[in-house]
Amino acid sequence: MSALQVPQSSLADSLMSAQAVRQHSAAIMALAQAGQARHFTWHPERMALVSAYVSNVIRQRYPDLKVPYHSRWRHFEAGGVDRWAHVAREHGLDAQSVRLERARARVDLAVVSVLLDAGAGPSWQYKDQASGQTLTRSEGLGVASLRWWASGALSSDPHQPCRADAAGLERVLTADLGLAFQVSDTNPIVGLDGRANLLRQLALALKNNPDVYGRTDAPGLLRPGHIVDTLFRMAPTGQVRAAHVLSLLLHTLGHIWPGRHELDGVPLGDCWRHPDAPDGWLPFHKLSQWMTYSLLEPLEDAGLKVVGLDELTGLPEYRNGGLLLDLGLLQARDRAFHTTRWSVDAEPIVEWRALTVAILDHLAEAVRGELGMTPDQFPLARVLEGGSWAAGRQIAQAKRPGGPPPMHLDSDGTVF
Repeated sequence: MSALQVPQSSLADSLMSAQAVRQHSAAIMALAQAGQARHFTWHPERMALVSAYVSNVIRQRYPDLKVPYHSRWRHFEAGGVDRWAHVAREHGLDAQSVRLERARARVDLAVVSVLLDAGAGPSWQYKDQASGQTLTRSEGLGVASLRWWASGALSSDPHQPCRADAAGLERVLTADLGLAFQVSDTNPIVGLDGRANLLRQLALALKNNPDVYGRTDAPGLLRPGHIVDTLFRMAPTGQVRAAHVLSLLLHTLGHIWPGRHELDGVPLGDCWRHPDAPDGWLPFHKLSQWMTYSLLEPLEDAGLKVVGLDELTGLPEYRNGGLLLDLGLLQARDRAFHTTRWSVDAEPIVEWRALTVAILDHLAEAVRGELGMTPDQFPLARVLEGGSWAAGRQIAQAKRPGGPPPMHLDSDGTVF
C-alpha cells in the first residue's frame, strides 16, 4: 500500500462527514471548471442570471429577508397554517416547563418525517382534513407524517401519543403507512414499501444505539428525541457543531438504508462510486443532512446553541440540482440525459449531484452579494430555504406541466 492510499476502514469513516461531501464534490467541480467533467459542462457566465433569479425568489417570499432555516418545519406550515403550534397546544407541549420534552417530541417528529420525505411522485396528494387543504409533494408528505405521528401511531404508549419510539416504529406495516398517507390505486405514491421499511430499520438502529437514543431514567424507552439529552451530555457548555450532529446521525443510523455500499462492514449510506472522485467515492448524505437541518430548531428550542452551520452542504436533490440545469448553469453533454430513466447510482446522476453540492456554495456567495448579506447573516441553510429550493420548483413549474424535474429518476423512496 502506498503512502497515498487510505486503509479501507479509515476511508469508510472519512466518508461519513459533511467535510467529505464538500471536498469530494469540489474535485468533480474542478474538472468541470477545466472542461473535463464526463457528463456536464459548466457555464459560469450564467451565474449572475441564476443568482438574480434566486435572489428575486427570496425577496418575493421573504421581503424582510428574515428567512428561516431550510427544514422540514416549513412543510408543516404549508398554506400558512402553523400545524405544529396547534398540535403542541392540543397535547400540552407548548409550556416553558416542558421545554425539554417538547424538543424530544419535535426531534421524534422531524426524524420520522424526513425519512418519509423522498419524492412522492407527480400523482399523489394528501387531503388535510383539519385545514381543508389538499397538498402534494413535500408539503403533503410533511403534513401527512405530522398527522400520523400526532395520532399516536408511532408511540408504544397510548397515553403518550406525541412521540416515536422503537417499540412503536418496529410494528409499522406498509398498509398502515398507505392508510395514513391516503394511498390508493387512484392516489399512488412512489416507494411506499421502502418508506415503511425505513421506519422499521429506524427502530432497529435505536435499539443498537441505546447510549444515544436511551435514557437511564427511562429504561427501555428508545426514541430519536433522546439525542437531545445525549447532546447536552456531550456538550456541557450547551454549544454543539452542526457537523457533529450530522456525524452522530450518520454513525448511528447508517444501517437503515437498504442496498447501499459498505466498506469493511461500514454502511456508507448515500455514497456512490464515480471514477474521477477522490478514492473513487462521492458521499452526499442528503437525507441525513436534511435531517440535521431539520433538527436545528428543536435543538435550539431545547437550549442548545448549534454553531458551524455552513459546515453542512447544499442538498443534492432534484430541486436544487434541477435549478442549475433549467437555467443553464450546468448543461448535459448528451441531450439524452433528459429523456433517459436513471437509477440513483448511474454515473451521470452521481456527477450531477456532486456538481450541485459544489455549485450551491458558489451560488450562495453570489446570492449574498445580491442581497448585501454576510455568511453569518445569511448562512447556506437560509439560501437553500429562501432560496434555491423554491427557485428550482418555480422554474420547473414554468418549464414543464406539473413541475417535474428536468430528468427522469427511478427512486425507491430513500434517496430523492
